[in-house]
Amino acid sequence: MAMSVGPGAGGEEMCDINTTPLIDVMLVLLIMLILTLPIMTHAVKLDMPNANNPPPPDQRPEVIDLEVDFDGTIVWNGTVVKDLPTLENYFKAESDKQPQPEIHLRPDRRAKYDTVAKVLAAAQHNHMQKIGFVNVGQFGQ
Repeated sequence: MAMSVGPGAGGEEMCDINTTPLIDVMLVLLIMLILTLPIMTHAVKLDMPNANNPPPPDQRPEVIDLEVDFDGTIVWNGTVVKDLPTLENYFKAESDKQPQPEIHLRPDRRAKYDTVAKVLAAAQHNHMQKIGFVNVGQFGQ
């Protein structure tokens, strides 16, 4: 803020503050306030549940344990699957269920990537949506 100190009219000293920059800053702040007020008052409508509604039933999906052994053997919930078309038939039967079961894929660390990729491709081809790898901590060793 500029200050003017010097001889004024009539020989006395003039000691005034220049208020022009102060007014400019106040106008900028006022404009910013005017622009941000509509944003702050914008409301989002939420449909909140009523306190009287009962909690939803606990519907946990079925879990299918799918293992791929080091020699390429595929095991479906403890039962050995003899070939990929049989596995695809299993996937077709499970994909129609509601809710769709979760597939927990547990490949052996020495299993061939090709076998695991074929199992995943068969699951995807038959529209299985919930697929996850289990016990992958053993691969970091």
